[in-house]
Parts: sequence; structure tokens; C-alpha cells
Amino acid sequence: MVRAWGRTALPPLLILCLLHLQYSPLVFAQEGQEKEPATLFARASEMMNLRRYDGALGLLNAVLEVDPNHSEAYRQRASVLRHKCRYKEAEIDYNKYLELNPGTATVEKELSQLLQAQSSLQSAYGQFDSGDFSKVLEYINKIVLVFSPGCLKAKLLKAKALLAQKDYSSVISETGFILKEDEDNLDALLLRGQAYYYLADHDVASRHYQKGLRLDPEHSDLKKAYFGLKNLLKKSKSAEDNAAKGKLRLSAEDYKKALAMDPDHTAYNVHLYLGLCKTLVILGRGKEAISSCTEALNIDSDLVDALIQVTLPVWNHIEHQCECRRHV
Repeated sequence: MVRAWGRTALPPLLILCLLHLQYSPLVFAQEGQEKEPATLFARASEMMNLRRYDGALGLLNAVLEVDPNHSEAYRQRASVLRHKCRYKEAEIDYNKYLELNPGTATVEKELSQLLQAQSSLQSAYGQFDSGDFSKVLEYINKIVLVFSPGCLKAKLLKAKALLAQKDYSSVISETGFILKEDEDNLDALLLRGQAYYYLADHDVASRHYQKGLRLDPEHSDLKKAYFGLKNLLKKSKSAEDNAAKGKLRLSAEDYKKALAMDPDHTAYNVHLYLGLCKTLVILGRGKEAISSCTEALNIDSDLVDALIQVTLPVWNHIEHQCECRRHV
């Protein structure tokens, strides 16, 4: 008599079959093949061809655990580490390969390139500290990223140099590539946010800062950038609101305080100077108004027509008042 079995109970015969399959020589052979150095190395090579370097690195580590004298694994791992600019580790692996295969010219050349890239990255940092940003870009573009195209440190330093040169569009482009590979990179989010900020695209800048702060609420540079932007917009709005209410002296003071927050933010400050200019004209503070208008023109010489449109009606109003007083 055959007894029915439920969902959790298996027939004894089926259990025996499964145990036989699990411990069969074929299964053991397959598991053994997967752990063989040749199989692991082949899979690592495939990963490298697909540019999945982290996966390749893990497999190469596994190869060398099984076979500590696998010279090609040392060479491949050195190549991956150099790609990611982990130079000290890469140098050790290249030297290990040369210890196992002395005098291999191609590997000696790769090691020389590694040392050149390492030296150039150090030089780039030094040039950044001294303020020679063109030299920074030269070292990174012509040497470091040629021999270490996956070097995140070099890519971030490049973005910082471009930001210092006020090439904001290029900063956005470069950090965009970084964020495609790692969407949570805090340094890239900060730099990209700063580039949008200096282009006066404050909404997009704020979104980058906020995303970074959600990932790390205590990140000091992101907090400084985010709250600096908030305070700037708050003070600017206060200046505009006071002008609209006729509180012109308060408006002028707010405009001046907003301008003092970030003198380098020219894309936005030009509008603050225009607002201040108009306010000072109405207040009859002609010399200060001329100074403010001149600052706006220094930023954007194409604002002449805009300045005329802003100030001419006010000057006419003042002139009219003066005429009235003379007649009286």
C-alpha cells in the first residue's frame, strides 16, 4: 500500500536519488574543475575583456590562493591593480612575475609604465596644491589616465582642477562618467553640484547636495555647500521682497550681504548687482549705483541695454522731481 506524502515529506526513494546525485563523481568533478587554476584564470580573463575588473580581481586572488606560483595570474592581477592605480600592490605583483620569469621585456615595460603613472599622479597633486591647474590636467590626461584609465583618484583630481579653472561644463561631464560607475560617489556629487551652482542652476545643484547628504548626513563639505546655497537664496529673496515693499535701505543692505557670501559666483551675482543698482538709484545714491552697475557690466558687458531699461525710468523720475522743485 502506497502512502500519500505531503509538501514537506519526500518519498525515501526520491531522497536516495537526490543524495546519489549530490555526491556523485560527476558533481565532485564539476566542483573540482571550477576551483582549478586554469578554469579560474580563464574566467578572470573573460571578466577583464568585459571590463569587470572587480570580478576579475576576485578570481585572480582565488587562482593565487590555489597556485601561489601562477605567474600569469600575478601579471594579470598587476594589470588590474595598475588600471585602478593601486600602484604599490601592482608593483609587488609585477616583481613577483619577474622573479618567476626573469628578464621578460614586456612586463619590465609595464612595470616602468606603472612607476611613471605613479610619479605623475604625485606630481599632479603637487601642482594642484601650487595652483598650476593646467599642469595638473597635463599629467593626468597624458600619463596617468593613459596607463591607469580606471584611476578614480585621478578622475576626481581632474574634475577639481577643471572646477578651479571655471570650466563648469567639463566638470559636469567628467563627474557624470564617475557617477555612471558609482552613483553614490560623494566627491563626484559634491563637485557636480558645485559646477551647477556656479552656472547658477541652483535647483540641480541642491539636488546633488541633498543626495550626498542622504548618503552621509555629516559630510562637512556637502553640508557647507548645501547650507551656503540655502542662505544665499534666502538673503537674495529678502532683498527682493524688501525692494517690492518699498523698504529700500533694508533691500540694499540685503543685496550687499548676499554679494559678500560668494564673490566668485559671478553667474548669479550679476543679477544681485543689477538689483542693488536699481535700488540705489531710487534711493538717490548715485555714486554707489554707478559702482554697482559697473560691477554688473564687468561681469557681462552685454548688459548695457538691460541697465538702461532698469535705470532710465528711475533717472527720469528723479529728474522730474527735481524739475518740480525748481518750479516751486
